[in-house]
Amino acid sequence: ADTLARGDAALGETVARDGLYRVQTPQAFRYAAALQAHRNWTGDEPTDDAQMVRATDGSVALVEGDSMLEKITHPADFAAAEARLAATMRSRTATGFDVHRLEAGEELWLGGVLIPHDKGLSGHSDADVALHAITDALLGTIAAGDIGTHFPPSDPQWRGADSAQFLQHAASLITARGGIIDFIDLTLICEAPKIGPHRSAMRDRIAALLQLDADQVSIKATTTERLGFTGRGEGIAAQAAATVRVPEAR
Repeated sequence: ADTLARGDAALGETVARDGLYRVQTPQAFRYAAALQAHRNWTGDEPTDDAQMVRATDGSVALVEGDSMLEKITHPADFAAAEARLAATMRSRTATGFDVHRLEAGEELWLGGVLIPHDKGLSGHSDADVALHAITDALLGTIAAGDIGTHFPPSDPQWRGADSAQFLQHAASLITARGGIIDFIDLTLICEAPKIGPHRSAMRDRIAALLQLDADQVSIKATTTERLGFTGRGEGIAAQAAATVRVPEAR
């Protein structure tokens, strides 16, 4: 631990550390007590809520702190906290892939957007290959299995389900780990429909579902030059990559 001492321009008398504590944040108080302490404070600018509550003869319990905790008061404190956080986060990238058959009489959902077409994708849920591929990519970043693990096609409750809930479930697992989604890259593979006219709507929808900016979502499209099942218009494939940051184990 740091040595404590008095002083001005030069080091003065050393102060014993016994009975001295660093008062960190976050701090928690009953709302009424904290509000009253703020209203009653008449001294110089306080250093924190604990000082004000103590000044009202309130009792403030001590709990064990952590060396990583620093008070966020001034703009420079935010920059320092972000730098510390970045140093403890590890970047992870994973991919996802999905295919669904095109059939007459089905709706065509891609990237959370309903697209006019003479055929739609067939599957147990709404068969949105774009969201399914992204979901698998996100699950892969935290080694949490695949979409079938969490939403098995044998379970009737997922029949016709909106794939947005699958995507948001994967995102919630990352958030629960203290993770941050940095970027999503999606490639749609099909002869039709043309993706270009719907790209912006899909980007916006995926970004909204994941609480990202649109520039954190990339959507591309390609064909297989009329080769294979996508070339024959029998289905649509999607491949996705996701990059996230998760805290390192301490």
